[in-house]
Amino acid sequence: MMKNILVLASVALLTFSCSKKETTSTDNKSDSTKIVDSINEARTKINDSIKAKNSVNRFKDFSGSHKFIYQNDSSPKYYGTVDFKKIEGERDNYDVSGSIISGNNSVNIKGFVQVVSAKHMNFTGEITQKISANDNGKPYTRKGTKTFTSKDGGKTYRLQDMVNGSGFVDYIDIQY
Repeated sequence: MMKNILVLASVALLTFSCSKKETTSTDNKSDSTKIVDSINEARTKINDSIKAKNSVNRFKDFSGSHKFIYQNDSSPKYYGTVDFKKIEGERDNYDVSGSIISGNNSVNIKGFVQVVSAKHMNFTGEITQKISANDNGKPYTRKGTKTFTSKDGGKTYRLQDMVNGSGFVDYIDIQY
């Protein structure tokens, strides 16, 4: 009988001590979950504010439609438009596309622009021209990264790769 009482007392003691630890442990888990959630919320706010600051342009906003101009020494100026669309969440980066069409003459631009200073922008993509005065309109394409530079305070940016496939100078400008 004494053995039975001792066994019952031991079982009761173990049950009581185990259930108390579980309750304490569950409370600690919920407290630590709340702490982790609040830390994650704070980190999210900080990351969102950093992301917002990193998407603000350092230089003026070029978004919109602008004049696109082609001219060489033996031709008149040809006019068209080029559209700059700011890339969401990025700083000073734009998708660019546009064209000039005048009779059989055309210039097309398509690619990406990153403004790197108030006077310089790097264009990566293709500029294809078909000018009748150059090799009877044979297409000439400039590919890769090219620089446009402004010498008038940011009103006009001129392509610096000026020599075309015929060996003559072209002036390809974007005006704002």
